[in-house]
Amino acid sequence: MRHSNALHRLDRLPVSRFHKVTLVAIAFAYFFEFADINTFATTAPRLIELWGVTVDQIAYVTSLSFVGMFIGSVLAGTLADRWGRKRALLATTLFFGVFSFASAFAWDLVSLGVLRVLTSAGLAAMTVVAVIYVNEMYPSAVRGKYQAYAIVIGICGTPVTNLIASVVVPLDDWAWRLVYLWGALGILLVFFTRHLKESPRWHESRGDHERAEAVLREIEAGAEAEHGPLPEPAPPVAEAPVTKAPLRLLLQRRYLLPTLLLTVLWVTQTIGFFGYSSWAPTLLAKEGFSVEKSVFYVALTTVGAPLGSYLAALVTDRFERKWCLAAFGTVIALCGLLYGLTFNPILIIVFGFLVNLFERGYTALGYAYSPELFDTRGRSLGTSVSYGLGRLSNAAGPLIVAALYNGHGYRSVFFFIAGSWLVGALVLAVFGPRTRAARLAPAEAPAGHEETRV
Repeated sequence: MRHSNALHRLDRLPVSRFHKVTLVAIAFAYFFEFADINTFATTAPRLIELWGVTVDQIAYVTSLSFVGMFIGSVLAGTLADRWGRKRALLATTLFFGVFSFASAFAWDLVSLGVLRVLTSAGLAAMTVVAVIYVNEMYPSAVRGKYQAYAIVIGICGTPVTNLIASVVVPLDDWAWRLVYLWGALGILLVFFTRHLKESPRWHESRGDHERAEAVLREIEAGAEAEHGPLPEPAPPVAEAPVTKAPLRLLLQRRYLLPTLLLTVLWVTQTIGFFGYSSWAPTLLAKEGFSVEKSVFYVALTTVGAPLGSYLAALVTDRFERKWCLAAFGTVIALCGLLYGLTFNPILIIVFGFLVNLFERGYTALGYAYSPELFDTRGRSLGTSVSYGLGRLSNAAGPLIVAALYNGHGYRSVFFFIAGSWLVGALVLAVFGPRTRAARLAPAEAPAGHEETRV
């Protein structure tokens, strides 16, 4: 039995250059994740014209992409536990970048679909690892804010990509391929590698206290050089090394309930967000707007996304995250419904802007909230499985959207999307645990339970 104290030692650190460099690296990875995740949606209207692709075929490719996200999410938890948070972050980012690059050379819908499934697996895996990494590297009292800050920067990838697509896609019959080359630039994360540290909490969880100590001393030395002597951390706690977490671990009550809750959170968020963002350009084009106008309108609405992440940064550590999530979800449902009830270009942009603003805030809050419901042993597995099941649910989402659109028209799609958001908000309000008191509690934990605090 060794004494572990990484959590307490990290919690009493002031924000220093180490935290800021880590923020830039995570934000860079998020930027190209958000850039890449909508590339198929922005190129789909052009593929309908060039390849004769149908709405149903777009739905199948989108559905399979979410199967890829599920596989990537679940594998991410295993990779993060086995390889470490830093190595897994780099590997998953390289994975999605390589296959996004390959997507630019697709010759038909089948080849593009296969490559998008593989890209999506990498995107989801990277997200899971990044969420865990931020949770373990930042002080508990501010990690929600810095998670949101990373997304404020990263989410700019969505409007930038959409604006690039609105200019590039109409240029020529082959120009849509440039959108995928843009998304592939996430591989440049390799240049940040030497600036990132492995999570000392991960080292401790494996019983490797010497490496954990080395990382902690390096981080603390940098903080002392900037801010002077550091306060003493809370006393260490006795902790046995964490053994490999099998999937059946999530059947235990302490893990099952948060896993089910987060699955609902990510299922409703996935269906609600991707039902909107993946289909808006295509459905607007189908309703008579030109491809250029539909892509441009959607690009303008996504400008609200960075502001939403910044809004989350302002509230995430001040209030209970569950109540922020429930409130944001309700607002998204209302604005998304109003978006679907109008064909006025100005109102489309206004309500679309509000949907993007609050949805990106919701995502930032969800990224901070999810890993807080688990201890070190269950964090990677619980976060990855719940996030993965959320993404898997949207394998059916595009098929439902296509069926609703073909059977009941444009507006029925947005009633469905609004309903998804409302379900998630209600479940969080009723069943979501509160985490703020635990984050701000005195740094005390009984022996054998490092994670009494989240």
